[in-house]
Amino acid sequence: MSASAVFVLDLKGKPLISRNYKGDVSMAEIERFMPLLMQKEEEGALTPLLTHGKVHFLWIKHTNLYLVATTMKNANASLVYSFLYKVVEVFSEYFKELEEESIRDNFVVIYELLDELMDFGFPQTTDSKILQEYITQQGNKLETGKSHVPPTVTNAVSWRSEGIKYKKNEVFIDVIESVNLLVNTNGSVLLSEIVGTIKLKVFLSGMPELRLGLNDRMLFELTGRGKNKSVELEDVKFHQCVRLSRFDNDRTISFIPPDGDFELMSYRLNTQVKPLIWIESVIEKFSHSRVEIMVKAKGQFKKQSVANSVEISVPVPSDADSPKFKTSVGSAKYMPEKNIVVWSIKSFPGGKEFLMRAHFGLPSVEKEELEGRPPIAVRFEIPYFTVSGIQVRYMKIIEKSGYQALPWVRYITQSGDYQLRTQ
Repeated sequence: MSASAVFVLDLKGKPLISRNYKGDVSMAEIERFMPLLMQKEEEGALTPLLTHGKVHFLWIKHTNLYLVATTMKNANASLVYSFLYKVVEVFSEYFKELEEESIRDNFVVIYELLDELMDFGFPQTTDSKILQEYITQQGNKLETGKSHVPPTVTNAVSWRSEGIKYKKNEVFIDVIESVNLLVNTNGSVLLSEIVGTIKLKVFLSGMPELRLGLNDRMLFELTGRGKNKSVELEDVKFHQCVRLSRFDNDRTISFIPPDGDFELMSYRLNTQVKPLIWIESVIEKFSHSRVEIMVKAKGQFKKQSVANSVEISVPVPSDADSPKFKTSVGSAKYMPEKNIVVWSIKSFPGGKEFLMRAHFGLPSVEKEELEGRPPIAVRFEIPYFTVSGIQVRYMKIIEKSGYQALPWVRYITQSGDYQLRTQ
């Protein structure tokens, strides 16, 4: 079972808009939600599911709003939370910013959306592109004698409309990997993981069937190709368009894509990654009056690759002043509101080493002993490169009219939560 009613509340717990789907839970029950939430918060026992008597409140917070679903049954909680986050996503597509003001300004559209998003407590059409075909923010002139139901609503492929036409048929595939890394003061790697996403931009006519081939280790083992140059994907999550039964059977990623931009899949790899940009730092204090920081950055990736928009954030004492910098490349900037120096390097080739020296005055040194020292954070982007070695082996595009389509692939590695602790 799913939700009985859905409410959108302001920060004080006052309902802005609501929709009763089943009528088995009194709409007045929502008045108990805010006192219950505040009580649990004071006790330090706040959970995403609150219960009062027989009524369960499943809630999420977004900007200055609470989205709450109520139910008396043993509902599928993960389905309800997925739906609430989907509501946020759809409303954000319609109103750009989802906050109290945008709810007050768009009551009519929101009621229409809530009617289409869920029926009798079960999620229905939740794709914003399809909803925008027949729920528009402009007033529609009625065509007398015609009742038009978008074919996608009654179609098995609810995420794609029929009759799409392009002069040039193309698919753009972006393989983006974020590297999460935490290095200890002695240089040992404490945490290392790769979080990857494959995003598509689809400009294809008709109802094409796409098949994507990756160098997936399980697929290589099934087809007897061995493990060479293959990648073991973990925690794989797909867009709703992918045929999961086909993937389970023979690891083929087969789907009819939505039109335009969407995220096809995400994955995670718990592999020991060699830090792509290695940082060494030396911090010296002199006669209780100044501090000198030396930072060495080394690119530990292939020489033919280049990291772009590199930013190295080095923490400095909160009472530091009168900064002076010297860099072998790029520029350094002191940001006193964050107590960091940001060393920016536009282009960082693999295998290169660069130095930055910073000099600060210290009016008082006593504070430093009480302060913890935050880690050095690094941001970067390396195009035409994946740290896991994942590859798109092929993209087959099959459409009944038999047109030729061009797939384009781009690889990007970027920093996720990438931190190195300092001594």
